[in-house]
Formats: sequence, C-alpha cells, structure tokens
Amino acid sequence: MYFNHFASALLGLSIREIKKFSKQKGRLFSAIVRPALWLFVFAAGVGSARGIDPGILNFYPTQNINYFEYITPGLLGMVLLFSGMQSSLSMVYDREMGVMKILLTTPLPRWYLLVSKLFAGTILSIIQAYCFLIICLPVVYISTPFITNISGWIFAFPFILLFSLMLGALGLLLSVYIKQLENFAGTMNFVIFPMFFISSALYPLWRLLDNGALYIYYIAKYNPFTYGVEMIRAASLGKIYYEGLIVVFLCTILFMSLAIRGYNPQKSIFKNPKKIRSNGKS
Repeated sequence: MYFNHFASALLGLSIREIKKFSKQKGRLFSAIVRPALWLFVFAAGVGSARGIDPGILNFYPTQNINYFEYITPGLLGMVLLFSGMQSSLSMVYDREMGVMKILLTTPLPRWYLLVSKLFAGTILSIIQAYCFLIICLPVVYISTPFITNISGWIFAFPFILLFSLMLGALGLLLSVYIKQLENFAGTMNFVIFPMFFISSALYPLWRLLDNGALYIYYIAKYNPFTYGVEMIRAASLGKIYYEGLIVVFLCTILFMSLAIRGYNPQKSIFKNPKKIRSNGKS
C-alpha cells in the first residue's frame, strides 16, 4: 500500500516536470547551445594543436590530449549544473505558489517529496546531458579523433547520474533557504560561475600552480565539481575514479540532508493573506 503511494508520487512529479520541460523548448535549446558554443568556439580558440597535458591526474593513455576531448566532460558538467539549478528554481516557484503545501495533503513524508523532486529534476538533467552528447560530439568526431567512444559514455551513465544528483541536491539546498523567487537567480549565478570556472572543467589544475595562483588552486582542488568532472572524465574511458566517486556521493548525502532539515513548504505567499491583498492592490 505504502509502496504504491511512494511510486505514484515519484511518477507523478516526474511526469509533471517532464511536461513542464516539454513546453519550455527554449530551455532545451539553451542547454545545448551554451556548451556547444564553448565546445566549438572556446575550445577552437584556446586549444593547442599540440594538445593539453592533464598533469598527474591523467586517465588518458597519453600526456598530450586533444583539448576538445579534455573539455567535453567539463561541458557535460556545465549542462548538469545549469539544469540542476533551473529545476531548483521551479522548486522555489512551486513553494511560493503553494504547490508544495498542497502536496503535503498526500500520505507521504516531507523528505520523500523533496527526494521525488530531486529525482524528477535529475531525469531532466540526464536528458539534456545526453542530448548535448548526441548532437555535438559527432560533429567534433568528424574532424578530430577522440580516444573516448560511445561505449565509454554508456559506461559513464551511472556516474553522470550520481553527479547530477549531487548538483540537484545542491540546488535544492539553495532553494530551501532562499525565501523569494527574485533572489534565487542572483544566488544561482553566484554559485554556478565560481563552481564551474574554479575547477578542472576547462583546464588542468597544475596550470594554476604554474601561474602562481596558489589559493585558487586549493579552492579548485577541494571543489566538489572538480571531483565530479574528473569522475566523468575517467568513466568516459571505462575507468573508475574512486576518490571522486566517494566525494560526490558524500556531498550528495550532505546537501540532501541539509535540504531536508531546512525544508518548510508552509512558507508560501499564501501564508500571509495581507501580503496577497497588498500585492493585488498594487
């Protein structure tokens, strides 16, 4: 009996998020175009003809890697990061509109509603990530030989799923503690850009040391996003980066636990009738 309730809630929330996503065609378009521009423009301009040296943490069979190939796991992480944050933006909207408050009428614990929202958002992240791979990578493969192949990205699926769960849990954590929808966009950018740029998504960390950026190097080294990108980079080659796997898993548990602890769906604009009347007059 309880299993049917749990399964129905997860299925219902997942279908709802997918239907919302299907009506927002610009969201899928931007999710593909944004990393595609980095792949075709930034990588072409910055990438060296001699390749790039990944440094000590190297999962490739050679020390000179095509920059297009090196940057692809990082751009995949970008897709997951933006998608996770946008799903959390939907969470803030649902809370302000009182949707989450209505969901409390179901015979389900609060934590499960939050976990269901996380899994629903993760499904969308996975769809966008593999759409990026399917559309963009064949174009690059034609002109540039890659070491990774299709089987590598199939093997990487569970690791991409775990990475997406971590980023989605981080987004939910932010959505829980941000009270207003207007403030979420600014906070989201404050988290996304440092997390993405201060990592190994676009360049190996040894270059930071080589340029004397010691403090930035340590921030990037202990950035969970770095571990997630390196985990995907290893998985795309059929290898397992156990340190990254452990860090991403623990961060997922930590972010989700903090989000569940602070989750209060009662905080909606419908909680204060005076606020509604004042907004209606304005």
